Amino acid sequence: MTGTVIVLGAGTPSGVGGAISAKFAAAGHHVVVTGRTQEKIDETAIAIRNAGGKADALPCDVTSEADLDRVFRHVEEIGQPIASVIYNAGGNAPIPFEDITSAQFEAFWQVGFMGGFHTAKRALALLARQGSGSMLFTGASASLRGKPNFAHFSAAKGALRNLSQALAREYGPRGVHVAHIVIDGVVNGERAQSLFGAYLDNLGEDGALDPDAIAEAFLMVHNQHRSAWTHELDLRPFKEVW
Repeated sequence: MTGTVIVLGAGTPSGVGGAISAKFAAAGHHVVVTGRTQEKIDETAIAIRNAGGKADALPCDVTSEADLDRVFRHVEEIGQPIASVIYNAGGNAPIPFEDITSAQFEAFWQVGFMGGFHTAKRALALLARQGSGSMLFTGASASLRGKPNFAHFSAAKGALRNLSQALAREYGPRGVHVAHIVIDGVVNGERAQSLFGAYLDNLGEDGALDPDAIAEAFLMVHNQHRSAWTHELDLRPFKEVW
């Protein structure tokens, strides 16, 4: 089924969200690219349209229910079935536990978990009425375990993983494929290239996750036959220690 795909946290074409948007557009879907920075999502949408795909760029802060309502109203106006809703929003930064403030912890929680909750509240009712489609959550190493200096990130990502498990069990029998995709390793995207270029070079060829390869996995999970659905998929480079 082709239809509309919503990508929350799309970013630039070279990141995970941008690559997912491009991959689904290339498969024939109309992609609604969302993110907090208009310039970044415009770049992603333009790249998709230049490649012959269909894409709209809508600014959206996933912590704002009003922003999410506007995105879903736009999707309703497109008039197609919703093929997939992909929650890729979130950020990470090392902060020692003794240094993190309540406000910082809350900010990570709001984007890392509550935005996923608010998105699911809107998406799953629509997908269940259709009896088809997928909702895919982007996870991380922190979804599975906590590490020093990342208590804030682990708390949010672990909660998101548990939410996705509960939703998969509740909505799977209604025809909705809910899956959680763990990205375990450094992504060779624009952000890592600008901040950790020397580290990426040291990893060597294919030592970091390629955004296009990640996007291919998301599309594969979305396209699975319902007699053999994956709920959780781990992605990591062949060199990654785990």
